[in-house]
Amino acid sequence: MLTWMKRLIAGSAMALAIGATGIMVTSPAFADDAKPAVSAPAAAAATPAAPEAAPALVPNKGDTAWMLVSTALVLLMTVPGLALFYGGLTRSKNILSILMQCMVIFSLITVLWAIYGYSFAFTEGGAFVGGLDRLFLAGMTPDSVAATFSKGVVIPEYVFMAFQAVFATITCCLIIGSFAERAKFSAILAFMALWFTFSYLPIAHMVWFWPGPDDIKDAASLEAITARAGWLWQKGVLDFAGGTVVHINAAIAGLVGSFVIGKRLGYGKEAIKPHNLVYVMTGASLLWFGWFGFNAGSALEANGSAALAFVNTYLATAAAVLGWSFAEWVTKGKPSVLGAASGCVAGLVAITPAAGFVGPMGALVIGLLAGVICLWGVTGLKKLLGSDDSLDVFGVHGVGGILGAMLTGVFADPALGGTGIYDYVANAVAPDYSIASQLWIQSQGVITTLIWSGVVSFIAFKLVDIVIGLRVKEDEEREGLDISSHGESAYES
Repeated sequence: MLTWMKRLIAGSAMALAIGATGIMVTSPAFADDAKPAVSAPAAAAATPAAPEAAPALVPNKGDTAWMLVSTALVLLMTVPGLALFYGGLTRSKNILSILMQCMVIFSLITVLWAIYGYSFAFTEGGAFVGGLDRLFLAGMTPDSVAATFSKGVVIPEYVFMAFQAVFATITCCLIIGSFAERAKFSAILAFMALWFTFSYLPIAHMVWFWPGPDDIKDAASLEAITARAGWLWQKGVLDFAGGTVVHINAAIAGLVGSFVIGKRLGYGKEAIKPHNLVYVMTGASLLWFGWFGFNAGSALEANGSAALAFVNTYLATAAAVLGWSFAEWVTKGKPSVLGAASGCVAGLVAITPAAGFVGPMGALVIGLLAGVICLWGVTGLKKLLGSDDSLDVFGVHGVGGILGAMLTGVFADPALGGTGIYDYVANAVAPDYSIASQLWIQSQGVITTLIWSGVVSFIAFKLVDIVIGLRVKEDEEREGLDISSHGESAYES
C-alpha cells in the first residue's frame, strides 16, 4: 500500500514538473492577471488630461446564478449520475470499485485542476497549452472576471474556473468504463494524473481557449485576438460543450486502455451481464438532468444561446432514445431498458458539440442518427475492433462524439436552422456559410483529438504498467474488485 502510494505521488510530481518545464520552454508569454481596461476618449480641453479608465465590467447576477447552478448540475452528472450508470452495468462484485473510482478520480482531478490544470488550460501561453499565470489559482479574487461570448459581458472567474473543473472531472471518469472490473485502483489514479496533464489540458486549451471578444474592434484586432487563442480555436473548430474535448478525448483513451490491459477473464466465453438495470436507468436519468447544465451552461450566460442549447439537449436525447429503442426492436425483436438508457446517453453525447449551434430540427436529426449509429457502435463496430470495452465507452462516447462533431458542421448552417458563425467585427452572423469548409475544419478537430489522446494514453498506460502494473491478479479479478481492492461488499447476504 505504502509502496504504490509513494510511486503515485512521485509519478504525479514528475508529471507536474515535466508539464511545467514544457510550458516554460514553449510559452512565449504569460496571461495578464486581469482583462485590459478599455480607455475612454480624453475630453477635449485646452490642457491635455490623462484619459479616464472605463468602469470595470461587473458580472450580471442572473448569469452568475445560472453558472453556479450549471456547475452543480455537471457535478451531479458524475456523482451520482455516471457512478450509478456505470455501477449498474458491472457485475455485483465490482459495483463498489466503480463507485470508488468515480468518487476518488473526481476528487483527484479537482485538486489538480486548482493547482495547475486551470492555468494550463485557460490562460495565455502557446497555441497548444496555456501558461503559469494561475498556478495554485494565484491572483484570482472574488472580483476577478472571465470573458463570455458577448462583448461587455463577464462572469466571476471563480465560477468559470469551477465550471470548467467539473468538465475535466467527468471526462476522466468516463474513461474507466472501458477497462472496468480488471484494473488496479492505484494504476488508474496514476494514469489519470498523467492523462489529465498531457491530454485533457492541451486539448481543452486548443479547442476552447481565447481571450474573449471585448477587444475586437476591426479585422486587425480580430486577427490579433485569434492569434492568442488555442490552435483548434484558431482554425474555427466548433465545439459548444465538449464533443472533442470530453467525449472523443475520453473514448479513445478508454479504447486504448481496453487493448493494453486486455480482456476480462471469461469474456466471450461466459455471459457477463449488467447486474442492476434500475441503477442504469437511474444513472442515465440523472445524466440527462445534469446535462442541461453541461450544455446550456456552456453558453456562459443566461441568454438565448443557453435556451437554444437547453431545448436541443432535451429534443436530441428524446430522439436518440426512440432511435435506439426502435432499431433494437427491429433487429432483436424486443426493445430493452438497457437500450433506452444507452440511447439516452448517446443522444446527450452527440448533441454536446452542436447544442448552441444548431436549430431544434437539426437536434432531432442528430439525436435520431446517434441512437441508431451508436447501437451499431456497441455491437458491429465493437466486434470489428475486437476490444473488451467493458461499458461501451467508445461505442457511445467515441462514435456519438464523432457523429455530433461532424454534424455540427452541417446543421450549424443558417439555411438549415443553425446559428451560423458570428462575426465580432460586424457584430452579426456572417452572411456566408460553407458546409464543406466547416466539415473539413470539424474533421481536423476530430483527427487531432483522436491522435493526441491516443498517443498520450498509450504512453501513459505503458509507463504505469512498468512502474505499478495495470491489472489485478487473476484470483482478485475472480473474487471481484469490491473485496480484493477495497475490502467491502455492496450486498451483504
